Amino acid sequence: MLKVFFTVDTEIWCDGWDRLDQKFTDAFSRYVYGPTRRGNYGLPVQLRMLNEHGLRAVFFVEPLFAARFGVEPLRELVGLISDAGQEVQLHLHTEWVDEATEPLLPGVTGKRQHLRHFGRAEQAQLIASGSALLQAAGSGPLNAFRAGNFGLNADTLAALAMNGIGIDSSYNAASAVGVADVAPGRVLTQPETLDGVCEYPVTTFRDGGGRGLRHLQLTACSFAEMRLVLDKAADTGWDSVVIVSHNFELLNRRMDRPDPVVVRRMERLCGFLARHSDRFCVCGFHEPRPDHDGQQRDPLRTPSWMAGARMAVQAARRLYG
Repeated sequence: MLKVFFTVDTEIWCDGWDRLDQKFTDAFSRYVYGPTRRGNYGLPVQLRMLNEHGLRAVFFVEPLFAARFGVEPLRELVGLISDAGQEVQLHLHTEWVDEATEPLLPGVTGKRQHLRHFGRAEQAQLIASGSALLQAAGSGPLNAFRAGNFGLNADTLAALAMNGIGIDSSYNAASAVGVADVAPGRVLTQPETLDGVCEYPVTTFRDGGGRGLRHLQLTACSFAEMRLVLDKAADTGWDSVVIVSHNFELLNRRMDRPDPVVVRRMERLCGFLARHSDRFCVCGFHEPRPDHDGQQRDPLRTPSWMAGARMAVQAARRLYG
């Protein structure tokens, strides 16, 4: 049975770094609850959809904003997820490091976008700080991690091992960062244990539109593409597929109304996975994981007509979103 990890990168942004203290309350509401004239379309709606279909998801929660604004907003965010019976794991966006009221690291005075821009010991310290903030907010034990912007490097795996975190899901072969020095000369598509940490790569596929690898993200792929990748992976004996989403993806780009295309896409994906529970085990990382021998597979392919249909829909979303 194919294991499917539906992962949600859960984060707060203030749309810039000026006037953070004035903007945070509104930003928290928009990114967590997603209020619109048609109701809230943020995290609670995603949680409801998942639970209505009996599905488990992994919410990679970014906690470093709490180093600026305190643990109470983070506790509210973690509580929403935990109270819905879903899994909380660790996510770090290092753009927050220099915004902390008490320094997380000495001498950091500007933005470093990726975790890979820090040394191994610094990465270990940031992972420890993020873990402590999440656990202070009630997350419970943490055993999995995703770097913001997929910005890991080989030091990240060592830093995770130093913190007792045995699973990473930061590797994205379609991304411009975090690939070359983790598995040099190879493309990871299946779990592999590296330096004592099991890497669960974000699932990528070869886009029929001829644009190379594309990662399996709710807003970046059509339902037809996701269904085809899932079916092919199950039929060819893959161990697992990792899907990416975000807590704000059911909203349009202005975050003032729901995006009907993506809302419908998530509804269809949840329904598809629930109806085919004999083929797909939708699970989290808290379940015991075996060691993996690194038997990799070539990325799956989708036909060109699917890419064309998706691009037409995306053009319409940009026009009317």
